[in-house]
Amino acid sequence: MANVPALEKHPNQPNFTADDDSFEYQRDKFGMIYHLFRRKTVLIGLGLVVFVICLAVFSSLLTSYDPNGVKVEERLMSPSMQHIFGTDDFGRDVYSRVIHGGKTSLIIGATVMLLAVGAGSLIGLFSGFYKTLDHVLMRIMDGLMSFPGLVLAIAMMGVLGGSLTTVIIALSIVYMPRVARVVRGSVLVVREYPFIEAERALGASKIYILFTHILPNCLSSIIIQATFIFSYAVLGEAALSFLGVGVPPTTPSWGNILSDSRVYIVQAWWIAVFPGAAIMLTVLGLNMFGDGLRDMLDPKLRKV
Repeated sequence: MANVPALEKHPNQPNFTADDDSFEYQRDKFGMIYHLFRRKTVLIGLGLVVFVICLAVFSSLLTSYDPNGVKVEERLMSPSMQHIFGTDDFGRDVYSRVIHGGKTSLIIGATVMLLAVGAGSLIGLFSGFYKTLDHVLMRIMDGLMSFPGLVLAIAMMGVLGGSLTTVIIALSIVYMPRVARVVRGSVLVVREYPFIEAERALGASKIYILFTHILPNCLSSIIIQATFIFSYAVLGEAALSFLGVGVPPTTPSWGNILSDSRVYIVQAWWIAVFPGAAIMLTVLGLNMFGDGLRDMLDPKLRKV
């Protein structure tokens, strides 16, 4: 048989093989990212979050004032070129306190997000996969969710005492059941898929199936919950500090600044407006970005 000459490859032709589906995967992945970031709400939300994070990270470089530096002779000064956000009742620079307080609030929000999402995901995974554990774990989660979140956090702060660590622990326990319920619902659906039954028939262990096949299929729900838990934690810290049961008053945070402004809100509106605006922008940005992730990752809501 005569040899058939190989077709000459065009120099601009991409190098793909017939049995290689990585191109399809990469195309779908970048297509999802493109559709995510072409939404204006997602871009605005991400921009707000990045802006607030940059202010918090570089807070020491963006102001020369000590956030706890007291100058009684400059108390309750309105916004000016010297103090762009004004001063509070102790003469402390509000701008310095807001951007340094952002570091505290964001650290609490990020840590609570990691702890609540991590613990809640594990509880949801085991509860949804092991029917014997489901009744016990979910009844505990239902018991925690039966209390209003702020009331439960205040009660725990009363028991544990007021500090940065106890605020993180209290808020993590408050928001953990929400993640557990969402992840459990996803696991109950995924565990009935045919490929899970095939893995069981091949003799794969339950732990292997749980963390190799079920967990990756629940990641979209977990990522979406993480963005909302972050915003809830920022609001929760502000609420606890505003009520006087959060981080110590010596630690600048958005909630503490708002708490200090209650007495002087009529004659010194700037003490309340600027930290309140920082909280609003952070929560708005996180929620807008989370909504975009939900629309992209949930096939029922995807608009592409």
